[in-house]
Amino acid sequence: MNWILLYLKGIAMGAADVVPGVSGGTIAFITGIYERLLAAISGVNIHSLKLLFKGKIMAFLEAIDYKFLLVLMAGILTAIVSLAKLITYLLEHHEVHLWSFFFGLIIASSILVIKEIKKWNVWVVVMLVLGTAMAWYLTSMQQIHVPDTYLGTFFSGFVAIIAMILPGISGSYILVMLGQYSHIIGMISTLTGGDFSVLPSLIVFALGCISGLLFFACILQWLLKHYHDVVVAALCGFMIGSLNKVWPWKLTLETYLDSHGVAKPLIQENIAPPAYDNHFFIALALALGGLLFVLLLDKAGAKMKASA
Repeated sequence: MNWILLYLKGIAMGAADVVPGVSGGTIAFITGIYERLLAAISGVNIHSLKLLFKGKIMAFLEAIDYKFLLVLMAGILTAIVSLAKLITYLLEHHEVHLWSFFFGLIIASSILVIKEIKKWNVWVVVMLVLGTAMAWYLTSMQQIHVPDTYLGTFFSGFVAIIAMILPGISGSYILVMLGQYSHIIGMISTLTGGDFSVLPSLIVFALGCISGLLFFACILQWLLKHYHDVVVAALCGFMIGSLNKVWPWKLTLETYLDSHGVAKPLIQENIAPPAYDNHFFIALALALGGLLFVLLLDKAGAKMKASA
């Protein structure tokens, strides 16, 4: 049952990572596997690699918590492959409703994360404010265009994966900012359609992701170990600041053409709901549903921990 639940958490993380504005790290945090995930990734280091080179394969696998990583990655990949087209469809045809659900989800997640702060002081408050301001600034930045080359794809994976494991900062949104989101999602959809010509580029993207994980996970784990409350405050600030991007009602001021010639939003600003009609109340219900979903998930997790 524990492995099944872990697999479902992986699916939730993968689904979140597909959506620009929602972080898989947020899901990992609120489902109680965030620190174990960082520890497993950080397990790939000089000491564990020495075990691998000496032929002690099982010792290496145990050092990186391989069962945990395999089940979690299986869930993430399942969601990314199966939900890429669905999420793309929802973003195109039900954008306000989708963002409303995730708006409520992130609000509830912020409440749960801030409860993890054990002792409040000036530095905790400062980092909460700085984290919020930084995320707000990042989600307000104009888009830049990274070329669709192997180097650009590797760099995009390296930067996006760092954001993906940070609660509140969406790796998918980083890909949007880099002009790579539609390119990467398009390659995944192409691959699932049976066209393997995009496989080399996806492998390069995966290598960038792996490199970014190994580089950043160790740093973040060390920070959480030595400055837990300050780091959690900053992470919570990231989540609060990301609400700027997830606000459902936006006005597109400028567009650009992606690599497929499709017009995509370049500059947007948040606006008030244009009308308080059925669409507004559906969006409001979805936001409340997202909030309640996270709170109920946290309550269920607490009961499972108590029974264990």
